[in-house]
Amino acid sequence: MLPRILSMLKSFQVQDIFDIAIIAVMISALLVWFKDRASRFVLFGIGVLGLIYMLARLFQLYLTTLVLQGFFASLLFVLVVIFQEDLRRFFERLALWGRFKIKLRDATSSTSSAEILAHTADNLARQRIGALMVLAGKDPLDRHLTGGVRLDGLLSESLLESIFDPHSRGHDGAVIIRDNRIEQFGCHLPLTSNIHPKRRYGLRHTAALGLSERSDALCIVVSEERGAVSVARKEKLNAVANAAELRNILEKFFAQTVPARPHHPILAWLKKNPKEKALALLLAFIFWITFGYQRDSVRRDFTVPIEYVNLAPDRVLEGSRATEAMVTLTGPSQAFQLLSPHKLRVSIDLEKVETGKQDIPLTGSMVTLPVGLTVNSIKPEHISISVSKVISADLFIEAVIDSPPSGWTVQQTLISPPFIRILFPDRLRSKRLHIKTEPIQVRPTEELQVHNAKLVLPADVRVEDGKIPTVTVTVKLQKKVWKSSSHSRKSSPEASQNASN
Repeated sequence: MLPRILSMLKSFQVQDIFDIAIIAVMISALLVWFKDRASRFVLFGIGVLGLIYMLARLFQLYLTTLVLQGFFASLLFVLVVIFQEDLRRFFERLALWGRFKIKLRDATSSTSSAEILAHTADNLARQRIGALMVLAGKDPLDRHLTGGVRLDGLLSESLLESIFDPHSRGHDGAVIIRDNRIEQFGCHLPLTSNIHPKRRYGLRHTAALGLSERSDALCIVVSEERGAVSVARKEKLNAVANAAELRNILEKFFAQTVPARPHHPILAWLKKNPKEKALALLLAFIFWITFGYQRDSVRRDFTVPIEYVNLAPDRVLEGSRATEAMVTLTGPSQAFQLLSPHKLRVSIDLEKVETGKQDIPLTGSMVTLPVGLTVNSIKPEHISISVSKVISADLFIEAVIDSPPSGWTVQQTLISPPFIRILFPDRLRSKRLHIKTEPIQVRPTEELQVHNAKLVLPADVRVEDGKIPTVTVTVKLQKKVWKSSSHSRKSSPEASQNASN
């Protein structure tokens, strides 16, 4: 066991630290998220099975691993149903995460709001006036609310008492409070379905519990029958003894929802939920040992294309050249999972290549690979290429006209532009190059007609931008004039004389 642990520590790399840290943060967020929810027991049971599965893989228990793999494959669909409300809340908060700026708590404002709410709830309880006040947290509440009237008024004791006055039309609904302002009143909340059989709750208490199950809001409930004050939060409903206790609860809620600016943010984050963070770090390390620890080294062969890059504009590759190579890669099997074979390339940098025939060795540095993989060999080990200098010249364009229609002849052709700049290898300098258009089919009904024609470039000849241009060719046609022969002209008078005799 000790040699195995030493082997793992020896193979530990910097990227493994980041890998474990990222997974630990994700697990920590998950644990904190489900910490105070009723569904946490389901998550705990799944976690126990997951731990058994990882241990089975670690100690190579084939049958246990096989059974749990099939179980987790079907469990994924069940989890979506079980945690659908939690998943919806998570994605809602994730969507709103980057939309709002980080708010820092104003201690004076929070204390004032807590004092107003605690004193108002105490007064309403003594007068046996029912009330339901909702303090919004970080989760959006719009999809949970029905009805209601928009108010957007500054939080005050007199305004709350007037809203919950029994003669007010909106006194039976809930008041939504956010950022020291009353946003809405007369709202209806979703009811809870988890009613304890030995407890009898009123409609306000049931609604407060229902919203606390679906969001992180805090609900203050004043019972008009018993004159008692209760607080619903995190799926729990607790009675409050007096105004001082309620004020302390509200101040803690404001501190969690809109935290004050910490002197040492990183240290403050580490001190928050330390048990969950320690457990998350332990689980992340177990995950790394089970799935990320790179044990055996494997070797695989890939046939990859060869690409030639950074060739100077005044250079050109000539003749046949290698287009593929056999690359043998070595590394752990986990590293091959991050490899995309279709993206593998042998890139040959031709920035400093000279003219003439070149023999270039193929090395592992020409292949871009993920971390953990190395090039064992490349076949062929060398390739040969021929590089020539490129010459530029301006050549006139020749129009190619198909046979004109019967009775017509081509009198004139005009090409725009009349010439083009081409690039060709130095070996073609001695040859006479011609740049012609594609064959142009003229129409028999028009004497003057305009055609667009592409150019036909000779082999190894190209243009500067690499695109074959199109030119405009104006063709002027002329009808043929048929002339009679001299013999016919001489015989005509004789024929006329014979006819007169």
